[in-house]
Amino acid sequence: MSNTQPAPVASEHIGLKARKVSFAWDDTPLHWLPGHPFATHTMNVLHLLLPAGERWFVHVYKQVLPYITDDRLREDVIGFIGQEAMHAAAHDEVLPHLKRLGLDPTPYTAQVDWMFEKLLGDRTLPPGKAREWWLMERVAMIAAIEHYTAFLGNWVLNAEELDRRGADPVMLDLLRWHGAEEVEHRSVAFELFMHVDGSYRRRARTWAAGFGALVFLWQRGARFFMENDPTLTGAKASVAQFVRDGQQGVLPSTPAMLRSIPRYLSRAYHPSQEGSTAQAAAYLASSPGANGGH
Repeated sequence: MSNTQPAPVASEHIGLKARKVSFAWDDTPLHWLPGHPFATHTMNVLHLLLPAGERWFVHVYKQVLPYITDDRLREDVIGFIGQEAMHAAAHDEVLPHLKRLGLDPTPYTAQVDWMFEKLLGDRTLPPGKAREWWLMERVAMIAAIEHYTAFLGNWVLNAEELDRRGADPVMLDLLRWHGAEEVEHRSVAFELFMHVDGSYRRRARTWAAGFGALVFLWQRGARFFMENDPTLTGAKASVAQFVRDGQQGVLPSTPAMLRSIPRYLSRAYHPSQEGSTAQAAAYLASSPGANGGH
């Protein structure tokens, strides 16, 4: 049964649609943030995680559609599915470009595919409570992950330091288009979870699992990129470098990320209280990639 939901910001609701996008990667360098290979590769992990992760979102949400009894929420979930499928495809297109530049991501993406398809995929469970339990666990985990994708989306929309330091405009547009859509649909996953289940224990438990998995996969991805970058010698990924880059504004700050944890775990939490739909919509209206391509 659904729990009582925290009140959303009513004016923040917007109809969702998948946007056709186009990005040309021919002129994007390997270190698309000049002078910051670690920050570049930390953000490049998105291209490793998102294609498989967002296809998994879509797969799970197609299974949960029959449980939705609210018409507007059903429309939101269908719009969410369309946007996530487009995100997966757009990030997938970056991987061949990285390979052409001498950085083959296949060994790492194979591990990510295994995790989403096998570890978090459909299990051979009998119809009934066991199968429904596993579906609700994954719905709750997606809500937790979406809290962080919205956090990152809001960050990249406001990360002026990336512009000041000469970030490649095509890559920056990809990240901001994606980030804007994460802000735009930031409430859907949480509202879906509250609608079909809403258990606070499940929310807290799956937050811990989702956050732990994201940290583990992200640090492994950054380490993979740094160690296999053909232009770097003896380069290592480190927590200290992440903290320093956050202080410089080229990555999210560690204090801001830590402050986001109690917000999600608060019983009064609702995603519409974070970020700005108006800001996201304004960027989407001006994004070159979402308006005819680069």
